[in-house]
Amino acid sequence: MTQASVLLSRARLVAILLPVALLGGAIGSQYLGGLHPCEMCMWQRWPHLAAIGTALAAIALRRNPPMSATFTALAALAILTSGAIGAYHAGVEYGWWEGFTTCTTIRPVGGDMLEAIMNAPLIRCDQAPWTLAGISLAGFNALFSIAGAALILLLVRRWSRA
Repeated sequence: MTQASVLLSRARLVAILLPVALLGGAIGSQYLGGLHPCEMCMWQRWPHLAAIGTALAAIALRRNPPMSATFTALAALAILTSGAIGAYHAGVEYGWWEGFTTCTTIRPVGGDMLEAIMNAPLIRCDQAPWTLAGISLAGFNALFSIAGAALILLLVRRWSRA
């Protein structure tokens, strides 16, 4: 295995593991931890889903390194997008700028729609439901996503120069 192929393999590995871990953590905190997401929390999940899809395409195309590198870089850009949304959301939570002026709720699924709406929890985008060392989940998503995307893009760049 050449050094170039090792670099691209590592980039693909980060490109699949990072969004799976972050999305898994978000879903786990929702369903196991009872931390219901606000609208901006949900927005951060969509780019991770796109990153997983493009990373899977990169893995499937591993025998075609230029195409695999392209899809790996696209996964990195999707991860970066989630990080940017997370940074914006964290800024709203910390009061650095104003977010939405309306509140959001969990969307009801099945059953009596009116009853589900009336009993749905009110989830505000400007209040962090959980923090660790003063960093909210949106803040952690921003940190891990932006750093991970930078690492992936660096590895792909090093692969292209090897």
